[in-house]
Amino acid sequence: MSILLKDIRFALRQLWKHPEFSLTAIFSLALGISATVAVFSVIYSVLLHPAPYPAADRIVRFVNINDKAETEYAPAIYREQIRQMRETRSIEEVVEMDERYLADTTVDVPQDVDVVFLSGNAFPFFGVPALLGRTFLPSDAPEGQASQPVVVLTYQYWQRRFNGNPAIVGQSLKLDNRSYTILGVMPRSFNWWDSDLYVPLDTSDTSTHAFMTVMRLKPGVSKARAMAEIHPILQEMIHEHPHSILEGMNLQLFSTSDRYKRSLGKTLYVLFFGVLLLLVIGCVNVSILLLARGAAREQEFAVRAAMGASAPRMIRQLLTESLILGFIGATLGIIVTYRVMPFAVSMLPWQLFTHGLEIAVHIQVLAFAVALAIFTSVLFGLFPALQFSKPEINEIMQANSRKAAGNVSGRKLHSILIAGQMALAMVLLSAASTAIESFRLLQHIDLGYDPAHVADFPISVHSGSYATWAARSNYFRQLRERVTRIPGVLSASLGVIGPPSSDWDFPTEILGRSALHSEMSNVNFVDAEFFSSLHIPLKQGRLWNETETSRGARLAVVNEAFVKRYFPNRDVLGHSVRVPDLLNHPSTTFAVDGSDQWTAIIGVVGDARNAGLDSSVKPEIYFPYSFYMSDFMQIFVRSQGDPMALETAVRRQVASVNPGQQVSDPVVTMTKHLEQDSEWARGHLIAVLSTVFTILALLLTSVGLYSVVSYSVTRRINEFGIRMALGAQRHHILRNSLATVTVSVGSGLAIGLLLSLGIHNLLAHWMESTVSNPLMALASCLLLVVVAFLACIVPAIRASMSRPMKALREE
Repeated sequence: MSILLKDIRFALRQLWKHPEFSLTAIFSLALGISATVAVFSVIYSVLLHPAPYPAADRIVRFVNINDKAETEYAPAIYREQIRQMRETRSIEEVVEMDERYLADTTVDVPQDVDVVFLSGNAFPFFGVPALLGRTFLPSDAPEGQASQPVVVLTYQYWQRRFNGNPAIVGQSLKLDNRSYTILGVMPRSFNWWDSDLYVPLDTSDTSTHAFMTVMRLKPGVSKARAMAEIHPILQEMIHEHPHSILEGMNLQLFSTSDRYKRSLGKTLYVLFFGVLLLLVIGCVNVSILLLARGAAREQEFAVRAAMGASAPRMIRQLLTESLILGFIGATLGIIVTYRVMPFAVSMLPWQLFTHGLEIAVHIQVLAFAVALAIFTSVLFGLFPALQFSKPEINEIMQANSRKAAGNVSGRKLHSILIAGQMALAMVLLSAASTAIESFRLLQHIDLGYDPAHVADFPISVHSGSYATWAARSNYFRQLRERVTRIPGVLSASLGVIGPPSSDWDFPTEILGRSALHSEMSNVNFVDAEFFSSLHIPLKQGRLWNETETSRGARLAVVNEAFVKRYFPNRDVLGHSVRVPDLLNHPSTTFAVDGSDQWTAIIGVVGDARNAGLDSSVKPEIYFPYSFYMSDFMQIFVRSQGDPMALETAVRRQVASVNPGQQVSDPVVTMTKHLEQDSEWARGHLIAVLSTVFTILALLLTSVGLYSVVSYSVTRRINEFGIRMALGAQRHHILRNSLATVTVSVGSGLAIGLLLSLGIHNLLAHWMESTVSNPLMALASCLLLVVVAFLACIVPAIRASMSRPMKALREE
């Protein structure tokens, strides 16, 4: 124990005497460990365990697969078909649900809240207990009977509305002026359907009402097998209800984790690939430093051997130093990991992963990274000891002579590690440059509209409100007029959906073509001011006038994509289109007479992004907003300055028309909508983190090169002095010093360039990028050359300043 303590004390003293070496090695280990564990913990939580429900992989819902695009879809299923689904051999349980906006009328100024109505078996189905109080039971929503007036809060709404008050259980909450008793609060991780409140579903009216569903498959049943068994039931429902929107849909079953695997899976693979390269670069950096440090201590090993130190004794001392270095780096890495995790989570785009997702440090990955770092430190720390623990006696006789570092095998290993480090850095830099260029192009894409100084205010019409076409049309018109009068508002317009992801497809027929060849077109319902508010130009024809808009005239406006697809060589004006599914549904939707009949095209407007930022614009048909009015509308407000400064004024004007109807949350600017677009968020995440990884990799690489050249120069300082005494010039010494790593750097860059070009297609697929520019790889190579040169030039200049007389006196 005494000898061990002496070894530890000596090792700490050695690390303290060489702070540049110690800090660089510790920093390399800590950085590699923390970045790797943070990213993999996110991957584990998002891809493997994104949902807090037991047996989450068996919880499925419908997804519509259309034109090779996957769109979440929650079709309404009638009660008879739900009963049949429960009786199938593939399905264990079915939960019925509905969603509506209700006004929280407990407060003076009512606020809209998103309410999900769940059947009584929902919370036993999900298997997540309440954080406070209890969830509702099947007795709170008896089958075929009116439900009890009770409510369960989400954690987020509890914090926002009640400031986390634990005494809220048992209190009353008024929704649309009806009192509900608060039963409990769900945990932070439970946020099914991203709602605010959960209320028991009223199933007393079973004659015509249909509900959304979520199902649990029986153990061992695949999604494909279950869908095959459900398909005839859905076909029967389409036969019994001919106007069901299910017709034409290609539905499949996806589990709760499939959404996040599709939206974020490739992105996380790219980030894990980058951070794994960073970990390897960090370990290689430590290896280079330890080998260089060991070579510089060759004289020390010779003196120790001459004084009687045995080879095992020196190996034990080097092992102690390496272990201390590894443990310090690992400890710091663990600390940094826990500090980095909140940053990593905050960088995740919320629209790509489940709200309330709990991401913790994955202990198994942490243990692996720490073990790898310590193993690297010990392996490459012991290599010099094994190499120099049995020196020849002439090493002692030349104790005052400084020679070239290491022997042939040592220099070869050095060269291999440097080349490998440069190759890995080159691959990482090339991948980062592709990500950055992809995101830059995404930022400068032609949107077809101007999102600056525009915000959209969603309005959800509550159930039973404005139950006639005239009342609803008049309500929307009053909202626009009141908002237009607000000081600072340049224009206000109405529209159901807005860009960049206004994807609402309907089967479309074109007069003169066979009805068997109906096409899918995006459909939107707006007023004429919608185009001027968003600066979407009118290309041909005209827009509706106020009279036509107020009566819901059967007149349509199409975008240029519609013309290019269906009328490439003809004038589209005067032709007619028909959307058969635009039918009147008095409970929720009011349409003008003949809404499903032929409608004349009177104008063509420019293309505005309506299928995301990285997809081509879809054909789109615009109808007057009064043509087909659902229970949802948006007010698009263009202002002189920040439109969010007008939010309070807009809310007051909406309340002045009807205090029971409110602006729904969230209200965001259209610029913010762009940033919340999944493609923009994914590209931004990859670009930012790839840049961070690359900067760190360049830093590690430059430090490693600097250390190697610096140790080499230190070992050869007398040699350079003698060379200069014999007539060598400073530029000869400078060139000779740089030559020590030129071959290693050059071969590493060549290998890295080949690897980058070889895996470019794979990385582009993971990053969902179409950027393919070999010049970026060459630019990355040039940048690494500059970094390597700057890392090597400082110690080389120091070598060229060697004093010949000092070297001769020492020899």
